[in-house]
Amino acid sequence: MDDRKPEIIDTRLIARSRLFGIEEMHLRFSNGEERTYERLRTPPIAGVMCVPLLDRDTVVLIREYGAGVEDYQITLPKGAYEHGEDWRDAANRELKEEAGYGARKLTLLKRMTLSPGYMGHAITVALGEDLYEEKLPGDEPEPLEVITWKLSDLDRLLEREDVTEARVIAALLMTRRILETR
Repeated sequence: MDDRKPEIIDTRLIARSRLFGIEEMHLRFSNGEERTYERLRTPPIAGVMCVPLLDRDTVVLIREYGAGVEDYQITLPKGAYEHGEDWRDAANRELKEEAGYGARKLTLLKRMTLSPGYMGHAITVALGEDLYEEKLPGDEPEPLEVITWKLSDLDRLLEREDVTEARVIAALLMTRRILETR
């Protein structure tokens, strides 16, 4: 198999909203085939998500409204980097804003993409440990509900209808695996 990436012949913006841009990409593959794809333009600001642990078996979650699914979801603290932040600062800030905790120890779990076939959106996932209480004002339109859950009962959490975000599920499963090997 040829590992050469396709040649990008042309990229142009075909639609834009306040939050999203849609690009059309004309590609030529190594075998000479050409195709036109559409993709969401990659945002200039990266995202970060934190898996905060109160102890070895207790994760801190939040419940917030997801406009994309038109319902409340149980999720992890996450958001966009602010200008000049690295992933550690961004993860800790989002954790303080959304869950009311800071983390003395942050470990990089993984950089994840979401639907790489048509978007370049990525999120850096961090494990937050040695938590302490600290609340920063956030930008949410309503107060977020903070929920704690035992990782030893993760299967029951994942069965819930309000836990659907794939990257949250992946982060929780990775965290459980890491803790089991420690």
